[in-house]
Amino acid sequence: MAVTLSGALVLATAVTGVILLGRDDGGTPAAPTTTTSAPAPVTTPTATATTSDEPDPDENPAVLVDQLNGVTVPVPEGWEKPKSSSSDVPTIRTVQSYDCPGGSSFCYHGTVTTHTARSAETDPKALAEADITTAADLAYEEDSLGRRNHGGITSHKVLKAGQLSVAGRVGYLVRWQVTTGKGPGGYVQSVAFPSSVGSGTPVIVRLVFDADVAELPLSLMDTITRGVRPLGDDGTSGGVGASISP
Repeated sequence: MAVTLSGALVLATAVTGVILLGRDDGGTPAAPTTTTSAPAPVTTPTATATTSDEPDPDENPAVLVDQLNGVTVPVPEGWEKPKSSSSDVPTIRTVQSYDCPGGSSFCYHGTVTTHTARSAETDPKALAEADITTAADLAYEEDSLGRRNHGGITSHKVLKAGQLSVAGRVGYLVRWQVTTGKGPGGYVQSVAFPSSVGSGTPVIVRLVFDADVAELPLSLMDTITRGVRPLGDDGTSGGVGASISP
């Protein structure tokens, strides 16, 4: 009997201890403890760069791109787009250089450049007729660095002048044959026409070919001129430039 009572007392004490432990100091039941876990990190979707399937005409070796004036020029076989040149305008030229007849530098047999017309004049004929003198002087009289690489111009003759369609616009062309103090001389052409972009500021394309070079017939000068296209035209794919050969 004593054993039974003793066990009952122990059990009662344990139960009381459990009840007391479940209350706070004020005698009220303690609030259940909850565990708050940190929210899962939110992953922000990363924008995926989209690439265009359209070829970049600037990277096409068969096409010279003049973004400012909105035109492209075909690059003939055996010509290049130099990474640097004495002028700061879009340029193509024959790959091989040679010692200038004047002996002060090296020259190229063929060069084509594109320019924004700096004059207030907008008439293509007036622009081409005025520019041809500048183009000839820079090529065969004295270059931008003051060098007379061909001994200067002794005379010139007008070979061609007239209206034409270029890059989808009506333009004007003037072509000279120049005789120089040293060397065989050459041919210079200025073509002026309104740009197809912006306000239509006139563009001038200058072509310079040395004379007596079999790979540079005047027919190639005509072909390059016909190949000038407005930027964005299908011709910028390079089909025209790739087909041009001397």
